[in-house]
Amino acid sequence: MTILIRAFQDADAEAVAGLVALCLRAVNSRDYPPEIIERMCAHFVPARFVELAAQRQIFVAERDDAVAGTVSRDGNKVFTMFVHPRHHGHGIGRQLMRHIEALAAADGFDDMETGASITAHDFYHRLGYVDVRTSETEFGINHVLRRPLAPGVTP
Repeated sequence: MTILIRAFQDADAEAVAGLVALCLRAVNSRDYPPEIIERMCAHFVPARFVELAAQRQIFVAERDDAVAGTVSRDGNKVFTMFVHPRHHGHGIGRQLMRHIEALAAADGFDDMETGASITAHDFYHRLGYVDVRTSETEFGINHVLRRPLAPGVTP
């Protein structure tokens, strides 16, 4: 399976927003009530991704010319990590994370930090992230995790 990780383009906004909504409804809905899922879906609309792209780096993972995953980064902070449910377990999430971790390390950061949903909490543990704290947000419980980065790693 060949995966291409590339920078988000405004033309990706519809596909990325659709991917996020699909993941929220098909996967995160196991851990969150419908009203929170719909609030998150309403937040992550195409225009929001275009707006976010002006503030941080967003990447998409493509497989067979379709968006299979996405992640964004601002310095050493991870945001909006989602992989299409049919691609779960194929290493796309790991590839996306390692890509942005390498960028953060190349920029001189010592660690990477993310806020994880209940649903993604174990995924980050499998990648070597450790719990720092838990907080409550408008979207429910947020697990803050951190992972040390290897110096000198390049993407």
